[in-house]
Amino acid sequence: MPEPSRKRKKMTPADRRDLEIRIGFFEGIVRRDPGYVDALQLLGDHYTQRGRYTEGLDVDERLARLEPENPLVFYNLACSCSLTDQFDRAAAALKRAFELGYRDFNWLARDPDLRKLRLHPRYQELAELIRQHKHRND
Repeated sequence: MPEPSRKRKKMTPADRRDLEIRIGFFEGIVRRDPGYVDALQLLGDHYTQRGRYTEGLDVDERLARLEPENPLVFYNLACSCSLTDQFDRAAAALKRAFELGYRDFNWLARDPDLRKLRLHPRYQELAELIRQHKHRND
């Protein structure tokens, strides 16, 4: 399963071109097989890396319908919602990820895709849930 979301580095023109080629490749695969979860996950990651956040959100919403019990899918959905300034939806998706067993709180605390959510007042409620889950695991 891919990493929740990767930190984006400054891309060269060649990097952008290569990423667009990969996006086109995975878009073709997903057109032929709309339920191909692995291809959708990679496509969503590539959209996010390219800054195409709305398209990444569309992919994550599809994945949430296909994989309703997968905590990483809901974590990534929270990231996409945060990147598109949908903080209520981001918080709800992150809560669902916790319910399904997501526990990588160290990554959550530094994931650049969740930066805007962590700065939003809605995050305080989530911070309390995180503290509760950490306390249970101690």
